Amino acid sequence: MKLSIVIPIYNEAATLNELVRRVLAVDYGFDELEVILVDDHSRDDSPRIGRELETAHEPVKFLRHAQNRGKGGALRTGFKHATGDVVVIQDADLEYDPAEIPRLVHLIQDDIADVVYGSRFLSIGAHRVLYYWHYLANKALTFLSNLLTNVNLTDINVCYKAFRREVLDSITLYENGFGIDPELTAKTVTSRWRVYEVPISYYGRTYQEGKKIRFRDAFRHLYCILKYNLMR
Repeated sequence: MKLSIVIPIYNEAATLNELVRRVLAVDYGFDELEVILVDDHSRDDSPRIGRELETAHEPVKFLRHAQNRGKGGALRTGFKHATGDVVVIQDADLEYDPAEIPRLVHLIQDDIADVVYGSRFLSIGAHRVLYYWHYLANKALTFLSNLLTNVNLTDINVCYKAFRREVLDSITLYENGFGIDPELTAKTVTSRWRVYEVPISYYGRTYQEGKKIRFRDAFRHLYCILKYNLMR
């Protein structure tokens, strides 16, 4: 089996080399690995670093958008180019530890699950203490999403999501920004697929350290939860 790790990038020059080093250091238990870096028209040295990583490491593929489209746009590009039997999302900012990816993907590899979400709220691992209002908004949006999908996820906005290839092939995604998270949930967390959650650690960063999501993005999340659940 082949594993594809899709990594959206926007101005991540400070962490990109270290992140890819950590990703390549993990034994995922798959026959093949590809790491797809999708640069969303960064304005720092991320494109140069991405190209150097592609040259230096055979599993790494580098793609770049001609204009900024947002996290969702980068993920859609990555999914389109991914060739693995299992596809997992990894952020480039070191908030999530690639050593924990096997927890997600092995459930699919062992034919237990079709979709696996990480959860920062089930975890017994390390958690950086940060923004309470973000936590509250995430819980409220997850509650509303669960109400409409009739599942009991705990963290729909988590980065770590893994999918069997057939799951992604069965849906069409439209969101360019952070609304990709509720859209993915609405379109994949159904009775058709076996969905699991696993606990993960979370090494969050502050806005001064480069965190990008803003409180206003919660309103787009709300719109997307209603749109993709009620207007099917």
